[in-house]
Amino acid sequence: MNKAVLAALISPLLLVPAHAADNASGGCGFEDNASGGLFATCEKQEEKKEVILTGLLSFDELRQQPGYDENYAAYQADAKLIDALKQITTPTELVVIVGTWCPDCHRETPRLAKILAQVNNPHISVKYIGIDRSRTDPQGLAAGYDFQRIPTILVHQDGEEIGRIVESAEVSLEHDLVQIIRSH
Repeated sequence: MNKAVLAALISPLLLVPAHAADNASGGCGFEDNASGGLFATCEKQEEKKEVILTGLLSFDELRQQPGYDENYAAYQADAKLIDALKQITTPTELVVIVGTWCPDCHRETPRLAKILAQVNNPHISVKYIGIDRSRTDPQGLAAGYDFQRIPTILVHQDGEEIGRIVESAEVSLEHDLVQIIRSH
């Protein structure tokens, strides 16, 4: 059995060592294990059976995640920044690496979806890639991106990454997106 499959099977059963939680800056990231593997660490570990969705994720699959509707409804985006995103004419693709097991993703993914719904700009597209706790998906979609924490929102124009938002926004998602796009 290969390491990735074994890690995916046993990682939900393992508790995060105290030193891994101390070294994490919060949220969901990946720490090197002494045995050479990568294991996900989250500040708030809960022992429960869960379904981890991987690969290309649809909006309907994302909406099934804990707290999605509440976080979507509660988020109030800045109207001026929404208007600025509506003005984008350069084709822009957002690639969002998420874990359906990750509390930070449960918070940020609905916020981003609400922003994009309000912007409703045909020049801005989004692709969600779900990963398991070993940072993989069966199709290998996430393997082409360098990321250490999730969610990671990669902003691409003309086939190149022009910026990213890692784990949470510096100011707000809409503010950080406008800054990334304007600076390019």
